[in-house]
Amino acid sequence: MDKYQNYSSPLSERYPSPEMKYLFSPEKKFRTWRKLWIALAETEKELGLDITDEQIAELKAAAEDIDYEAAKEREKIVRHDVMSHVYAYGLKCPAAKGIIHLGATSCYVGDNTDLIIMTEALQLIRKKVINVIANLADFCDKYKALPTLGFTHFQPAQPTTVGKRASLWLQDLTLDLEEIDFVLDSMKLLGSKGTTGTQASFLELFDGDIEKVKKIDGMIAEKMGFDACYSVSGQTYSRKVDARVANVLSSIAQSAHKFSNDIRLLQHLKEVEEPFEKNQIGSSAMAYKRNPMRSERIAALANYVISDATNPAITAATQWFERTLDDSANKRISISEAFLATDGILELYMNITSGLVVYPKVIESRLMSELPFMATENIMMDAVKAGGDRQVLHELIRQHSMAAGKRVKEEGAANDLLDRIAADPAFGMTREQLDELMKPELYTGCAASQVEAFLANVVQPILDDNRDALGLQAEINV
Repeated sequence: MDKYQNYSSPLSERYPSPEMKYLFSPEKKFRTWRKLWIALAETEKELGLDITDEQIAELKAAAEDIDYEAAKEREKIVRHDVMSHVYAYGLKCPAAKGIIHLGATSCYVGDNTDLIIMTEALQLIRKKVINVIANLADFCDKYKALPTLGFTHFQPAQPTTVGKRASLWLQDLTLDLEEIDFVLDSMKLLGSKGTTGTQASFLELFDGDIEKVKKIDGMIAEKMGFDACYSVSGQTYSRKVDARVANVLSSIAQSAHKFSNDIRLLQHLKEVEEPFEKNQIGSSAMAYKRNPMRSERIAALANYVISDATNPAITAATQWFERTLDDSANKRISISEAFLATDGILELYMNITSGLVVYPKVIESRLMSELPFMATENIMMDAVKAGGDRQVLHELIRQHSMAAGKRVKEEGAANDLLDRIAADPAFGMTREQLDELMKPELYTGCAASQVEAFLANVVQPILDDNRDALGLQAEINV
């Protein structure tokens, strides 16, 4: 019953994938700490300290044998999580316990682990963004030429196509991908900089040999799979790195939120719907309802991520000199939960875009009810070509449009604008001639070709370069 009597975050129970949850698990963190301790010991040995092969072998043999209870009990005594795990590791490695964490400060394992986990988490986020891009690319291509009523201010405007509208969602994600790649390319480790970032303890260990000390960071970075460490730091890496990462997650959340808003509006219009499972219940009271709950959940999680991004920004702004600890508690929550929530968003985004339902007949009906208004400029131009006065015709069309609009709004009647124009001798056009102008594809401009060019020139190269990332299947827990 304990699990039902204690608070547990929905961000570990309901929304994210198992892969993302593992990245922010205690096991991942503490195993990474041990990898870093091994890398440090190996580096110090290679640079000439008195560390034996047997000690390194002992550290490696016990790398995943973590006695969590021993660490927990030790932390009650010493009130220090890193030293508690140094102690627990030492219990498993009696020959090597004296060289564990040699010369390092807590941020050696804490900060480097954070950077490693954020990097791996961003790589997982990137993979999921690629899969949403692939889903939307298929959707854009399939519906690139299907005319639909366009909206500005959510008021009827020039027609567009279903695929062109979706290309706007897709373009946002390609911009997010650029940001992800920029941040990933810039990620470095802290290295082992010491208490205030001067590496004074290592200069002491190596008897003042600064050339050896200069090599430490690069050697550790290489062992941990990174290209480099940040050149300078205090005790910690700059917290602006956290802010930069959080801003990327916020950007993804912004894109997903815009998509979810559009889907919710389209589902209200009965034009496009998110997937709805056979046994899914839309409302506890209204059995007929098909609520867009997945899109609404994207919006809810996106609001959280966007607002959560202010936490690392404030933390970065308020650090004192070389180190202050008011970042730690906030950082543990804000970074992990931003990733978990963004992962949940992308799981939903993948799910929705893999099964969007389009209703062409509804789309056509709504477009055709408004198309006479959209066609008035073409009608006027044809009438002018036949000898009409442009200014006179413009005023007549304005009057007929207002009358037809009033009839639609006040009487709930059909749009009779074309009948009014056909009956007006000033236009000299028959109803048959006017009907010829009521072809939606005449009013979608370059929409279809824009989608084709965008997919070919921007999206397809992304998919070609990331084929190994494709094929993910989203899992929605609730």
